[in-house]
Amino acid sequence: MKYLWTCLAMSLALPAFAAPDNSELKIGISQEFENMNPLIMSMMATTYMSRLVGRALVTLDADNRWVPQLAKDIPSLEKGTAKIVEAGGKKKIVAHWEILDKANWGDGTPMTCADFAFAREVALSPTVSVGERETFGLVEKIDWDPKTPKKCTFTYEKARWDFYQLPQFYPLPKHVEGPVFEKYGKQKEGYEKNSNYVKAPTTPGLYNGPYVISEVKLGDHVTFTPNAHFYGEKAKIRKIIVKLISNTGTMEANLRSGTIDMVSSLGLALDQAIAFEKKAKAEALPFTVLYTPSSTYEHIDINLDTPALKDVRVRKALLHGINREDLVKALFEGRQSAAYHFISPKDPWYTTDPGYVTTYRYSKRLAQKLLDEAGWKVGPDGYRVKDGKRLSFVFMTTSGNKTRELVQTYLQEQWKQLGIEVLIKNEPAKVFFGETTRKRKFAGLVMFAWVSAPESNPRSTLSSKSIPSSKNGWAGQNISGWVNPEVDQAIEAIDLEFDAKKRLQYAHELQKHYTADVPVLPMFYRSDISVIPKNLKNYRMTGHQFAETNEAEKWTLE
Repeated sequence: MKYLWTCLAMSLALPAFAAPDNSELKIGISQEFENMNPLIMSMMATTYMSRLVGRALVTLDADNRWVPQLAKDIPSLEKGTAKIVEAGGKKKIVAHWEILDKANWGDGTPMTCADFAFAREVALSPTVSVGERETFGLVEKIDWDPKTPKKCTFTYEKARWDFYQLPQFYPLPKHVEGPVFEKYGKQKEGYEKNSNYVKAPTTPGLYNGPYVISEVKLGDHVTFTPNAHFYGEKAKIRKIIVKLISNTGTMEANLRSGTIDMVSSLGLALDQAIAFEKKAKAEALPFTVLYTPSSTYEHIDINLDTPALKDVRVRKALLHGINREDLVKALFEGRQSAAYHFISPKDPWYTTDPGYVTTYRYSKRLAQKLLDEAGWKVGPDGYRVKDGKRLSFVFMTTSGNKTRELVQTYLQEQWKQLGIEVLIKNEPAKVFFGETTRKRKFAGLVMFAWVSAPESNPRSTLSSKSIPSSKNGWAGQNISGWVNPEVDQAIEAIDLEFDAKKRLQYAHELQKHYTADVPVLPMFYRSDISVIPKNLKNYRMTGHQFAETNEAEKWTLE
């Protein structure tokens, strides 16, 4: 297949360096954030920026280690700071967390156990749309003595081996958000629409990270300045501006012109990065292109309520009709690998064992055979029909993302050869993630990416309890609508299993059902990419869900 690449006319002027005196760093990002409220956010762009202003009890660092952030230490059974108890015939875990003495909100108000208890209350409210509601539900209650408000006792409803791995359990500033929730919390989506994160996002008391938000211009940029009340190492760079450039094709032009100083890991597509790296070397440009294999999984979710897609033979035909190996070679020069399921090769739970994983090699013959068996026959115009209806799907992704658009065109052509009509309809990321996928407002196929930490339970994306609907306030991320009782059982069991080998067995069972049922079309595992100025130091990419901004206070311009 011949690919057409869009070329940009570039200025021959040398790019401006990022300011060497730590005064300002301008970062390009390709997605606009949808809501900086840590309970509501779901877009990768939002989580990227949220790590500049927010912290949790624990985090996964760039070395893939769980380390404390807002907490003084991580409770454990071995240290005696956590223990398994039995109540009402159920095993639970009681853990003692202590918040750092200097942990304050951006207005100087001390952070206390009440802020975590308030976050749990809001997150579990049926009127609030929370992507990770399960995370908060895992904590049965939070107790503390008013005399020691930073010493919290968490009671976990189940004795889970990974009880301490709740980095998405963000605190919420009760002194700022409490009045809003009290006034609007009983209205459906009332709290999130009236939250100060939406109405007054520059309120310092909303944030506890190394930076606070000082300016928001929707559709253009967000400005971050140091948080004077941050508990940890003081931020070196006095102003960070995250510039929103939704069209990845213009990112390089902005870099060369000095409109931005660097490109975030949510900026250039891989093919653009490869091309720019060659130019940077040839022209001795003051930039470094960084690559790191990541746990980001690009895939196509299928709306299983769509009549034709309810037939697993059609779903399998779609996979057999994709030459994924050719796709990654053609578009990415082999720097990204084809995906077979939702777990990354970086994850200890990953397997390609044929005893578990069904791989769908490219085979036009097998794809045609499956479609024939499903009753879809080729008509005179070359498209397949059944009961007078053409086999046709709407295929959506984020508009302006050149790589995804190229992938769409590639797949559209491959599926056309099978007699399947594919209609491309893309939307801005804010609409695509904020409405279309979150509320399952699509009738065919949607392409985007998930990112997760190693050994993570896929509860929010695969459990039948995580299918978003109006009844549950659009909570959950199983947007395909996949229901598999055996998967549900494995998801519930894996967290309660303290034996690592048995957990691995459950993880392999999940991969087995995932590849057999084909609720999702796996595409490829992404590499994270950044383009940074050569004078930026202490910048480390992670390759997992906690972006490099998680250590932004260490960055310096030399």
